Amino acid sequence: MRRKFCLPHVVAMLLISCCTARAQQKPEPANLPDTPAPKQEASSAPQGQKKAKSQNPLQFVARRSFFYPELATSRGPLHAGQKFELFWSESISPPRILGAAGGAGISQARNSLAGYGQGAGGYGERFGSAMATSASSHFFGTFLVASLLRDDPRYFVSPDGRVSHRVGHALRRVFVTRTDSGGEAFNWPGILGPLAGESLANTYLPVAEQNAGRTFSRFGVRVGLGAANNLLKEYWPTIFKNLRIQKVAPGLEPPPAPVPPATVSRQEVR
Repeated sequence: MRRKFCLPHVVAMLLISCCTARAQQKPEPANLPDTPAPKQEASSAPQGQKKAKSQNPLQFVARRSFFYPELATSRGPLHAGQKFELFWSESISPPRILGAAGGAGISQARNSLAGYGQGAGGYGERFGSAMATSASSHFFGTFLVASLLRDDPRYFVSPDGRVSHRVGHALRRVFVTRTDSGGEAFNWPGILGPLAGESLANTYLPVAEQNAGRTFSRFGVRVGLGAANNLLKEYWPTIFKNLRIQKVAPGLEPPPAPVPPATVSRQEVR
């Protein structure tokens, strides 16, 4: 007899309820934009200084992204509380929910994770387990390991616009991460997080999945999907701008540029 409630169901319901509550809130233009609106430079700045600032990778994402909350908007380090908030935001972000929903459908169509069966119940268990594994992976990686090792779990967009460089940067970030002090280190959060998440998944996945071979196989797939996801993060600001999503969601539109005060001529003063 199948249990009516299990860990994946509980986690999925909690994540979806939290996501629904956040979606009902009025969007704040200062917190939820995805538009890569670089800051305007004063006309009096030297030409060399303008060129250097235009290559700042943080200008690709001027404000916080709702779709990819892990995109960095500043160079300052995150404290443990901010990393926990980032873990929670990532767990209920649209890519995680859409990925879990699509992956559950593919899994059911292929009858993988056969222990879950078919029908709505089987799909619900597949979706719930996918959400639970994703959330636990981010808990261990984005919050726990990153806090202990003082690593920065955010993704920093490359300042180089060349395709080859940006693709290389996205793939390199699978194994290299930024530290809180601004340096670089091996990406232990990005490796240990998914491994711990897949290991924990053995407590609720079907019995056939609860072995070392299947665990490392799922771990490899998760790391590969992470690399592909890095490519989307790298180009997400450009994609967002080209699709003109801000017209569909006006709350995400960047604030208008300040209008310079009108100049008054000497003749008008007289």
